Amino acid sequence: MKDIAQYIESCGKRAQSAARQLSNTSNAQRHDALVAMARALRLHRDDILEANAQDIAHARAEGLSEALCDRLTLNDARLELMASSIENIAEQPDVVGRIEDARLRPNGLKVARMRIPLGVIAIIYEARPNVTSDAAALCLKSGNAVVLKGGHEALRSNRIIAHLLQEALESCSLPRDAIILVDTADREAVLHLIRQKDTLDLLIPRGGEGLIRFVSENARVPVIQHYKGVCHIFVEKTADLEKAIPIVVNAKCQRPGVCNAMETLLLDAHLSLDSQARILRELHDRGVLLHADTALMNDFGKSIAMVAATDDDWPREYLALELAVARVAGLEGALRHIETYTSFHTEAVITEDPDVGDEFLRRVQSSTVLVNASTRFADGGELGLGAEIGISTTKLHAFGPMGCEDLTTRKFIVMGDGQTRS
Repeated sequence: MKDIAQYIESCGKRAQSAARQLSNTSNAQRHDALVAMARALRLHRDDILEANAQDIAHARAEGLSEALCDRLTLNDARLELMASSIENIAEQPDVVGRIEDARLRPNGLKVARMRIPLGVIAIIYEARPNVTSDAAALCLKSGNAVVLKGGHEALRSNRIIAHLLQEALESCSLPRDAIILVDTADREAVLHLIRQKDTLDLLIPRGGEGLIRFVSENARVPVIQHYKGVCHIFVEKTADLEKAIPIVVNAKCQRPGVCNAMETLLLDAHLSLDSQARILRELHDRGVLLHADTALMNDFGKSIAMVAATDDDWPREYLALELAVARVAGLEGALRHIETYTSFHTEAVITEDPDVGDEFLRRVQSSTVLVNASTRFADGGELGLGAEIGISTTKLHAFGPMGCEDLTTRKFIVMGDGQTRS
């Protein structure tokens, strides 16, 4: 591509024009287009999986990590989940145009707030081709156009998915450019995209720490960070091990390469040594490399294979079958550890004491906080959003998994009957 800057500027302008057209569409029109998008993914399953297989082969040849390859991989189950997520989004109540906080002023003015689209949203993401369909569907449902910049490792998968979604839009008489894929592996594209302040209204980067920092430090467009997931689980002294062990194993082992997988396990010092050993042994037997603090090394280092944790392990996002493990002095010790090392993504407590659960919910300030459940539930689909465009770890303007409502803002609407201001 000869002029990447000109190409990116064109993408922004085309999306901006499409966003203006979307602002005049009805929920019924957008609903029909979403249904058509889901249908297209199912009809062209073989083509998508063939393109994805090429991406995976290229990624392995380049030596990409197993965690990244797992994120990249599509199969029948994941493709069906992509399609069903679009249908779920289609059936959600319409948020665009919703009237909220209506009230009557003393002077007779009727004041309310109306939800409206943000405009053009750019998503910069790595590996996961399901983000292409999730982001496109959420943006369309909320009346926004989207510019998608996936990683080079998923270019073939993203290309065919975006093409199918665009075809579905056109079949329903909606603008094709409401979904635009930046169709280049040129690294300069990201730099030019994040400077499109005249056409983009919001940037959402999803990926590694390096990508997030680069976008945040260089963008000229408002950014919502989908930062790393250093997710903690605290097993409190009253925990029922019949709950605790399956939760801990699920949080670490089900899909270790995703951002809501547990990365640090905190064990209450008042939990019996036998209970602590059972939890650690279960993880070890499932192939998890344990990075343990001094106390745990002293008690279990000879009976359970583990390595000594370093200061670098506590804020680390492993995205693999590795786990930092520490013993803490009860709830207060767990809260201090989490406060020190949290990435504000997801934290959980396993306890049979309702007061401990309530205190944990109240005092932990991460975007998703759970009691007696796996961190893997920190997901838009699992929390009833249909899908997510990202998990915001910054508190403005959204926090946690972001669905359709988080892709809108509110304007004031005022209805009068001749009032003037004195």
